[in-house]
Amino acid sequence: MPRTKGGPVSYRRHKKVLNLTKGHQATRHTLYRRAHESMLHALSYSYRHRRERKGDMRRLWIRRINAAARVSGLSYSQLMVGLKKLKIEVNRKILSEMATKDFFAFSKVLALVSGKSER
Repeated sequence: MPRTKGGPVSYRRHKKVLNLTKGHQATRHTLYRRAHESMLHALSYSYRHRRERKGDMRRLWIRRINAAARVSGLSYSQLMVGLKKLKIEVNRKILSEMATKDFFAFSKVLALVSGKSER
């Protein structure tokens, strides 16, 4: 049986890798071996950072809520404990949006919590 080299197949595979590494520097986007290595690292980093981003966003929401709550004299932890005691289930993302875009509504929530903590 004659030997086949698979020229078009490997060409397409190489082209796909080189297209994925288009923005990389130096030989990491021109030479196939280096580009393949670079692509594997880039894909693993992007996978990992998609998960990290969720924690980053949660930390950002907590900072925003804390800053807005401290304006009214409450700390973040006091606010969250008060919300739990009142059985108000509002997630941090929504609280953060309220604190930045609709402070009037957020101040009503703060009033509920601070009224409960004084009793």
